[in-house]
Amino acid sequence: MSVSSLQPDPSMIGGISKAPFSLMPNPARFFRERATRFEVLAETSNLAPYLKFLASIARIQADIVSELEPVEPVEAEQIARAREAAMPPIDRSAMIRSDDYRKTLRLFLDRAKALEMPAPAAEALKAVSVADEETVGWMAENVIADSLPVESLAHHLYVAAATQVHAARLAAGLDGKALVPVSVGVCPSCGGKPAGSMVIGVQGAEGARYACCSCCATMWNEVRVKCIACGSTKGVGYRAVEIDGGEDAVIKAETCDSCNSWSKILYQNKNPTLEMIADDVSSLGLDLLMKETDYRRAGFNPFLIGY
Repeated sequence: MSVSSLQPDPSMIGGISKAPFSLMPNPARFFRERATRFEVLAETSNLAPYLKFLASIARIQADIVSELEPVEPVEAEQIARAREAAMPPIDRSAMIRSDDYRKTLRLFLDRAKALEMPAPAAEALKAVSVADEETVGWMAENVIADSLPVESLAHHLYVAAATQVHAARLAAGLDGKALVPVSVGVCPSCGGKPAGSMVIGVQGAEGARYACCSCCATMWNEVRVKCIACGSTKGVGYRAVEIDGGEDAVIKAETCDSCNSWSKILYQNKNPTLEMIADDVSSLGLDLLMKETDYRRAGFNPFLIGY
């Protein structure tokens, strides 16, 4: 198995001119869809045990979205100030200090205890469940910083999953039409990093490319041939695992010679079942092969980094 270099796809570089800037999440729906995708991918993957575990995590995420009381929405004044300053309206630091966030985290941790999991994962869950407020706060800070300590990745996975639920619920309450670009590689809703990007086939945005926030699941429009880490349109190339189809692969590594980074781009317009987080984890082989290059991964996925 090897990586093949591909030519940039210049078609529709600007995407669809009338495609909306942002696509807001429907948490209950997309967590269920993510769970189903993890389960389907597990049927033919060497990562089956881990993918099934993540499917169970996504099922819990979907369930508690429906059970929690409505989240306190972002205040209109804060949204207006953020728009004027070209900043994300969701304050991530304030988010993890809120009562709503702590309720979400406690409920998620409680539900996760019923999952079948290997001993190390169970021990990590127990440690997080009994951790004091200071320790939990430290883990939450690491999650929103998109930087997880190597020595406690398993512990952070649970906190990241709960954070995704709360952030997605907050983002779902925003008006996507009121969002504005913040900066390259920054979610316009919560300021998080993208896991990667997708070329979608949604009606009204066919062929448009969207970066996908790894935290709140907001998707925002980017041009087709552009580095989502630095914004350069020069020195952008594409690589794929030859066994996955080379030029016709539906998951590719988009490389940038300007910042020496790479991120995954998924062609959902070619395979509608693709889901950013699930297929990012499942395509770990591409990550392993890209490690042999000089490019560094730009996308962030709390579930991939822990495997």
